[in-house]
Amino acid sequence: MTRLHVHGGDGRLGRAIVLMAKASGAYEVSISGREQKAAEQEAAWDIAIDVSQPQGSLAIAARCAAAGVPLVIGTTGHTVDELDQLRADTARTAILLSPNFSVGVNLLFWLTGKASEILGPEYDAEIVELHHRLKKDSPSGTANRLGEIIAETRSLQFDKAGRHGRKGFSGERTRNEIGVHALRGGDIVGEHTVYFAGSGERIELTHRASSRDTFAKGALRAADWLLGKPAGWYEMRDVLGLA
Repeated sequence: MTRLHVHGGDGRLGRAIVLMAKASGAYEVSISGREQKAAEQEAAWDIAIDVSQPQGSLAIAARCAAAGVPLVIGTTGHTVDELDQLRADTARTAILLSPNFSVGVNLLFWLTGKASEILGPEYDAEIVELHHRLKKDSPSGTANRLGEIIAETRSLQFDKAGRHGRKGFSGERTRNEIGVHALRGGDIVGEHTVYFAGSGERIELTHRASSRDTFAKGALRAADWLLGKPAGWYEMRDVLGLA
């Protein structure tokens, strides 16, 4: 039986992962809360999943690296410096980071990259994401990743090309901007649409999640895949063979 630790097991996604893992009968599950210092616990685990907060990711990554425990990270909102710290830990253990564990969303990442490569900058790219009213970060990590993918295909830097909403006399849209717009309300689990608008036609790529179970299922799939992998940095596209 695989010894699984879920850091952030008291959050919405964490609870879904814990319930699914226990129901499968394949895991011995332990948890730590989003605000709890997982580094204080003994890392007697075969694999860990972090769905806490950026500082929590750093703490459990350091703990896993010291013990050689592979780690799956689904937390978003890390700064560049925090990501550099996580990458440094991959010298000692395997770390897989994904802003979204959904198989469908990761296929959306791949399709978005292909579409952007084929269509080119003549097609304006805009991203719209919808989430429940309790979501704290904006835009979502998934929306940011979609923007990064488009930027990479157009030799742009997303932190400069991203245009987060428009108001007032903003001027004509340039070819070197990627629009990102966040909507919040109700109990929307998650929805992302990428628009490629050209002259005379528009292409839309949309993913809608109706249950958090799809994210929990993807997280456990990533954890099972990461077991036994050598130290290094991995993504969901590696799990799905889309690298």
